[in-house]
Amino acid sequence: MFGIYLKRELSRRKKAALVIAMGLALGIALVITVNSVSAGMQQAQDKVLKSLYGLGTDMTVTKAQAAPSSNSSGRPKFDFNAKSSSSTKQSSDRVMTQGGQSLASSLVTKVSAQKGVASAVGALSLNVTKVDGSFTQGTAKSSTSGGSSQQGGPGGGQGGGSTGAPQVQGGGASFDVNSYSVAGVDVTNQDLGPLATSKITSGKTFTATQTDAKVAVVSKSYAKENKYTVGKTFKISGTKYTVIGIATPDSSESTTDVYLPLKQAQTLGDAKNKVTTIYVKATDSKQITTVKTTIQKNISGTTVTTSADLASTVSGSLSTASNLATSVGKWLSIAVLVAAFLVAALLTSSAVSRRVREFGTLKALGWPSRKVTRQVVGESIVNGLIGGALGIAIGLGAAYAVTAISPKLTAELGNTGGGGGGGMGGGPGGGGPGQQAVKNTMEIALSAPVSVTTIALAAGLAIAGGLIAGAMGGWRASRMRPADALRSVS
Repeated sequence: MFGIYLKRELSRRKKAALVIAMGLALGIALVITVNSVSAGMQQAQDKVLKSLYGLGTDMTVTKAQAAPSSNSSGRPKFDFNAKSSSSTKQSSDRVMTQGGQSLASSLVTKVSAQKGVASAVGALSLNVTKVDGSFTQGTAKSSTSGGSSQQGGPGGGQGGGSTGAPQVQGGGASFDVNSYSVAGVDVTNQDLGPLATSKITSGKTFTATQTDAKVAVVSKSYAKENKYTVGKTFKISGTKYTVIGIATPDSSESTTDVYLPLKQAQTLGDAKNKVTTIYVKATDSKQITTVKTTIQKNISGTTVTTSADLASTVSGSLSTASNLATSVGKWLSIAVLVAAFLVAALLTSSAVSRRVREFGTLKALGWPSRKVTRQVVGESIVNGLIGGALGIAIGLGAAYAVTAISPKLTAELGNTGGGGGGGMGGGPGGGGPGQQAVKNTMEIALSAPVSVTTIALAAGLAIAGGLIAGAMGGWRASRMRPADALRSVS
């Protein structure tokens, strides 16, 4: 009886039922869209962080760059030998550590021993500035000014031309400056550190025995720029290295051009047993804040930077869109959803008012108030379910459209660590002493993934909307008396 009556009443009031269902559908669709876009923003930010610092890195430990002393500017200095040849080629490499003060390698073991730390590895960030070119020696020439011949005075002779001061003509210098970044990698644990963000697409990576081998892995972009292939050799400060692999970043552009075994990088940078960054993986991703506090407490003078700290420095259109989706979008969806619930409740209550004769007659025939209320609530829940189904369909369509279009967003990572370290606590790509902090800009394609949780939330909201509307309409229907039906007869 309940089902037959319910079907008949919904069929008889199709327009009213459709209006209520569409109101709920729009609110639910907006909730799904905002939640899916917010999830896509979060995924994009995770890609930004993980592409730079590795899938397993939860935090980094660094030390802020000290201010230069009064007799040291911290700027690169190049010395060239003066030679007598007229055209002499000169070349010089300046290797400097970057990303903050150096830390003792022993600190890596100390960090690994802290509670909540699963593993830790050290890395050394270097910046190599290569200057090469040639000097061309100038030619000194004297100028002679002629004069009229005249008889000289006593003891004199002929008056002749006078010779002016010599002038240097020609000569000069032409030099090319090339700067690139080098990362010293702990070859015994490559799951953490700067090389963890890339995969080897040509050749091979380091082996655990190549701790001090003169071999290198270069990034794909750097290899293309310098026409390096596997097996080619190049020099840094007179030391020859063989390219054994080409690394391609998993996403975005890597800030490191050349990867060397850590000991080789320490030798180049005159930083024996030193690192600039310690990459840390926590045993529990939910305890990262606690691990950060523990490291800061037990290892003084260091800066611990987590992914959450770095996320706060992400700017650009990605950050703007994420803030809008998180704040304005969610509040807007809540406001629209509340408005949809209220409209559904008011329309249901209004429909009950127009059914006075119907409900009064049913009560006169012996229907108790609870049965009338159940009938109204049942109709409202069905309206809510229809609205939920429409809302889920519209929301999925909107999310699919966002993913299909894949709008491009830019993300800029500013400096979080003090003193010239770029990126997460001064990882590879940061500014060296006396340099400005480097902002790493990358482009991310936005997607809008819809999770099962979001679908469940939408279904719950649909039922809740139907219950709210049914509760208000049912309360009004339960207060009607059989006499009301007689008064409504015209």
